[in-house]
Amino acid sequence: MKIRAAVLEQMGKPVPYSVSKPLIIEELELDEPEQDEVLVKMWYVGLCHSDLSVINGSRPRPTPMVLGHEAVGQVLQIGPGVDNVSVGDMVSCIFVPGCGQCEGCRIGRPTTCIPGAEANKRGVLLCGKTHLFRTGRGTDRQPVYHMGGTSGFATHAVLSKHSVVKVDQGIPPEYAALLGCGVITGVGAVTNSAKVSFGSSVAIVGLGGVGVCALLGAKACGAGQIVAVDLDPRKLAKAKELGATHTFLVHKDDPISKTVETIRSQLGGISRGGVDYALEMAGSGPALQIAYGITKPGGTTVTIGLPDPAVHLDIQQVSITAEERTLIGSYLGSGVATRDLPRYVDLYKKGSLPLEKLVSGIIPFREINQGFDMLEKGEVIRVLVNLKDEK
Repeated sequence: MKIRAAVLEQMGKPVPYSVSKPLIIEELELDEPEQDEVLVKMWYVGLCHSDLSVINGSRPRPTPMVLGHEAVGQVLQIGPGVDNVSVGDMVSCIFVPGCGQCEGCRIGRPTTCIPGAEANKRGVLLCGKTHLFRTGRGTDRQPVYHMGGTSGFATHAVLSKHSVVKVDQGIPPEYAALLGCGVITGVGAVTNSAKVSFGSSVAIVGLGGVGVCALLGAKACGAGQIVAVDLDPRKLAKAKELGATHTFLVHKDDPISKTVETIRSQLGGISRGGVDYALEMAGSGPALQIAYGITKPGGTTVTIGLPDPAVHLDIQQVSITAEERTLIGSYLGSGVATRDLPRYVDLYKKGSLPLEKLVSGIIPFREINQGFDMLEKGEVIRVLVNLKDEK
């Protein structure tokens, strides 16, 4: 079938993207779903820093590629073997397609799925192929790659059945779009990875969309202190509005040691030695060093950031042993999507997870490059692209 999609032809184009236009909307050919695959009409797709990191080249991926991984849509067709969703279901898309067969999947850790990670790196679906093609450029169809097994910046997409989760239609679709990336990553980092306990102290370093989700998760867990740390005073104001008990503005030119000491000294009381849990949500080396530096002895530091592979962490190794510190990574919130997404929907319906406060705006498909300008400038938490009425 013929679809319309925003194609990234070349990484590293300069900002503003409204001028350089890294994403070009064009007509592509989409093959029908095969074994264990579904065809989805995309409704809303979030603009995420993971997309931006491919656009700016800090996370190289094969091109041409259709980006977009934080998405919600409706199932239009199912292939043989699909038993988890039906035609007409609203589904949230998951950008780590757990195969269900590897060791990670078998022990309940689908985010560590090796076949899924390999498929994502190659820009193909879990079946090992791409279903997107350019036509009319010679006799052969030119393959176009998929991002995260999703390729949500398109009117329609074919995905593995392992990349979709049925969502209760009691949640508005524009908020359901956030479940498959921002929410499962941010809230999951708090609940699954850190395992934040009631009354504890939590710091969130980096208040983008995922960081704000982590803040909401910490609040839902009953954290006693929620410390928000960021470079942008606008984001700190939003964090305060959403439940942060303390906010700290980081000055980019200040030494990390000074920033760490300032935060620890101003917290006072039981958190003078640092916080119980610190979560790095910015995808930068300095942010992780700050998070580690403000974690107390016996505490846990969690990182969800995906910085350039050239970035290395410089920490005092002896502190891990002598202070019994824990430093862990969290990918997709260490989540199990089929288990976690229904829980997050329930929290939304009860008012404990106000997803509506995360949406800074909804833009038409044609303004997708302008949307990434807003994200790059840090002007928004989440911007959604409306694809529901696109043919």
